[in-house]
Amino acid sequence: MAQTLNPIIAKVTDRVRERSAKTRAAYLAQMRSAGEEGRNRSVLSCGNLAHGFAACPGGDKRALKDGDSANVGIVTAYNDMLSAHQPYERFPALLKSALQEVGAVGQVAGGVPAMCDGVTQGQPGMELSLFSRDAIAMATAIALSHNMFDAALCLGVCDKIVPGLMIGALRFGHLPVIFVPAGPMRSGLPNPEKAKVRQLYAEGKVGRDALLDAESKSYHSPGTCTFYGTANSNQMLMEIMGLHIPGSAFINPGDPMRDPLTQAAARRAAAIVAHGDSYIPMAEIVDEKAIINAIIGLHATGGSTNHTIHLIAIARAAGILIDWDDFDDLAKVTPLLCRVYPNGPADVNHFHAAGGLSFVIRELLDAGLLHEDVQTVMGPGLRHYATEPLQQDGELVWKDAVAESANLDVVRPVSDPFAADGGLKVLDGNIGRSVIKVSAVKPEHRQVSAPALVFESQDDFMDRFKAGELERDFIAVLRFQGPRANGMPELHRLTPALGSLQDRGFKVALVTDGRMSGASGKVPAAIHVSPEAALGGLIGKVQDGDPVVLDAAAGTLRVEVDGRADRPSALAPASAQLGMGRELFTGFRQLAGPAEEGGLSIPGLDQVSLTALETLPA
Repeated sequence: MAQTLNPIIAKVTDRVRERSAKTRAAYLAQMRSAGEEGRNRSVLSCGNLAHGFAACPGGDKRALKDGDSANVGIVTAYNDMLSAHQPYERFPALLKSALQEVGAVGQVAGGVPAMCDGVTQGQPGMELSLFSRDAIAMATAIALSHNMFDAALCLGVCDKIVPGLMIGALRFGHLPVIFVPAGPMRSGLPNPEKAKVRQLYAEGKVGRDALLDAESKSYHSPGTCTFYGTANSNQMLMEIMGLHIPGSAFINPGDPMRDPLTQAAARRAAAIVAHGDSYIPMAEIVDEKAIINAIIGLHATGGSTNHTIHLIAIARAAGILIDWDDFDDLAKVTPLLCRVYPNGPADVNHFHAAGGLSFVIRELLDAGLLHEDVQTVMGPGLRHYATEPLQQDGELVWKDAVAESANLDVVRPVSDPFAADGGLKVLDGNIGRSVIKVSAVKPEHRQVSAPALVFESQDDFMDRFKAGELERDFIAVLRFQGPRANGMPELHRLTPALGSLQDRGFKVALVTDGRMSGASGKVPAAIHVSPEAALGGLIGKVQDGDPVVLDAAAGTLRVEVDGRADRPSALAPASAQLGMGRELFTGFRQLAGPAEEGGLSIPGLDQVSLTALETLPA
């Protein structure tokens, strides 16, 4: 049974609610106004409507013409280059079939771009990655702007795709919205073996053939990558925020349960439309409590650092203002319950088999560490998600989460956690504010004091590593990697090299205004340093040899040099930001906000509702 809500969680929730009072009220007023303008399609002219159903088969066309049937828009991130999104090729037909069974209609409202950070790591295309989130949000809005739909189903999995879909869908928060996952690929080469080969390659001890063989055995079939990075953290968030059909996050694409859960999402979407008996708009689900639950889930599972950016942007799209202090305070009372790579050798399939999200959510609820009194797509109460699905006599049913973990090396109860606090922390000091993922870093590596070595590109770092110039204690300061500078690419090319140096006994760490994402590993990395160098942050004044202290235990990041503020800032490296489409995103770079404000290139998103409120009836 649930205990009384933890007082720190209650305090942070109240703080967020108070901080967000005006923007949240304005957002809800805007969503109510959108819902009151008339049922979707009823406001369309005959010419509008005829265009909207011209290509439908006869039965669907009649249903939309008569106007009594729910029409569910499908927004899909399908492409068959991304393993995680390839399974979505089949989903529209499955969803439409399920909708027809309940007298509803489904239409693919539009597609959104979906790029893979795994393909673009270390490449120029990675500089479009963060901005792709905002492009996806805009594409989602375009898809739903036809005003043909009573509900929406969002098909997306990976890093920027789910946050982008969320931001876009929240601007149509008067509609019910359900997210439909595709599931992870089955386990391949064990993660520790993959990491070892990567490190050996970085050291020049194995060739490209061995590296490609290992990578191919790791990423080998349709489905999400199996490590617990941003993509799988996304799926956790959709469950703990009540936007999935319960238990659907980590079912493999070919599992017999995958199709029934997919079709269940379609039927549920049709059941919760405005003219039905159980209207549940998205705006009522994504509230302050749901956002707090999402942060707690991130801490408890050791999730992706990317969500210290994405969750802030998602919350702002719903009129809710959160910051890194909220993350930090919640981390102090949230136990780490999971060890999934890169925080341990297991992958998400092992996690799911050991008890998975239903076990974690039940444990957190029973300990008073989650808000239970929230709305979800299944109805009131987060207990819906402390269950796991199964089929009985051809019917989809849910049973309570397992009483005990099947593998205590992978997932543990609140009474016996891996750590007493969460996997993410905030660092503050005279270099700026930053985020560090400590769940994968051994305690003896969480404090590093060493001279700075300054780099302004990953290539510069790798060239010096290969030349043998980095075999010493140092803190790598890699700057001009923020949203305003170059789009804030992930910096995973550095991970094997830094890991190799640490294994050789050197004290090393990374300080950067760029990203490392959910794959942040065993080397301490202060990331998302804000303000970034391109916005005049003091990281731009650090020089080679400056003594730097990174102390994750104390929550500090500082350079110990007098007069540093009087130094001139370094000049941004010469880069035309041309090629690979980067020139098309010049406007995005110029508008990009700080990391702690979500890195949004949609300026003033949280103020949009306030402006709109002035034009709405009281």
